[in-house]
Amino acid sequence: MKEKIPISVVVVAKNEEKNIATCLESVKWADEIIVLDDFSSDGTVEIAKRYTDKVFQRKMDVEGIHRNFAYSKAKNEWVLSLDADEMATPELRDEIMGVLKKGTDCNAFSIPLRNYIGDYWVRYGGWYPAAKLRLFKKRFFKYEEVEVHPRAFLEGKCGHLKCDIIHKGCPNFAHFLNSLNRQTTLEAKKWFNERRKIGLAKALYRAWERFMKAYIQKRGYKDGFVGFMVAILSGFYQLMSYAKYWEMKSANK
Repeated sequence: MKEKIPISVVVVAKNEEKNIATCLESVKWADEIIVLDDFSSDGTVEIAKRYTDKVFQRKMDVEGIHRNFAYSKAKNEWVLSLDADEMATPELRDEIMGVLKKGTDCNAFSIPLRNYIGDYWVRYGGWYPAAKLRLFKKRFFKYEEVEVHPRAFLEGKCGHLKCDIIHKGCPNFAHFLNSLNRQTTLEAKKWFNERRKIGLAKALYRAWERFMKAYIQKRGYKDGFVGFMVAILSGFYQLMSYAKYWEMKSANK
């Protein structure tokens, strides 16, 4: 085992007994691991406790609030944020160690995500590198406290790492659709609460635009059938969000 790195790895989880061990095994090099569990009904908590005694439970209400609460538990200046269906590569560990030893004027770093559907690595359609801000000094970073797609707020400079986080949170297309169903409900609520003016024509245009962007502009066609499905479902996201938004508006007339 290499030396421990003075960093807090913060993992949010819910019913992830199939993934949590792989996730936590991949970050055993960190000198602190924190798991925030959303009252899982499976063995997630029991498995997490094999790796850390810092396992907390909190009901996921608003994503931004939930994640900020998790980060507040970290003892270290630097935080690496992961979901339970993600894992850090050994190359990423070495890159992070190098950055911290050398020193940096950045307060955060984005990290590429290597996303999979089943065992297929989706390389195109905007799915890779799909870098996200995941490594940061906690006092300079927080998430917008909204339910869906919270923005990251950072004070200072953001750098970019080259090595990957592996994300295997989508075992099949059925899971993809279930996730899309949840996300479009939250998206529709966001539109409704913000009183956005969105009509059918705009929704159709956005759906077409998202499909073309994923399939043509970002070369999703190079991923074959998987790339086609990713592009189709990207457009469908807009239509389903609009359908739920329309229902909310109709019910509140």
